[in-house]
Amino acid sequence: MYYIPYGYPYPAPYYVPTYTNLGNHQSPDMRWGYWQAEKLKARVQFNDYGPNPFVVDIEAASEQNKNYRTALWTGKHLQVTVMSIPVGGDIGLEVHHDTDQFLRIEEGRGIVRMGMSQNNLSFERRVREDSAIMVPAGTWHNVINTGNEPIKLYTIYAPPHHPHGTVQRTKAEAMTEEE
Repeated sequence: MYYIPYGYPYPAPYYVPTYTNLGNHQSPDMRWGYWQAEKLKARVQFNDYGPNPFVVDIEAASEQNKNYRTALWTGKHLQVTVMSIPVGGDIGLEVHHDTDQFLRIEEGRGIVRMGMSQNNLSFERRVREDSAIMVPAGTWHNVINTGNEPIKLYTIYAPPHHPHGTVQRTKAEAMTEEE
């Protein structure tokens, strides 16, 4: 692993003292005796960084992405993309015959449906922020946004499923490219 001093390219944590009101003056909180760190959200530069070594705040990348699909890292055996599914939209019913898939929702809520054929989606679960979804190769699946904000998620394909550098602004654009 590489040692990168001060977390470059991300800023060091920003430390903020906690205070207790002691009458007319404020004093650092002696009950805890510690400073609390507040995480700063890094601004993500969207690019396909694979197959080079890469570190990213994946939550920030997912939340900042405005495209339907953006490939963030494509390697020989794995791919990471971030997605934004609009209110009332969905990923679209799909199957990856040779690819296992992992999805994690960072914002929003919806329903995931899966099954062994497109006409038999026998598995259905509600999903929300922090939900993780595992899709075995050969399983039909769809994620539908039932909330009132876009679903922001990242997904991992093993092996990669989309060409290196894929950026699809809308679902319609993605469907056109897949045909």
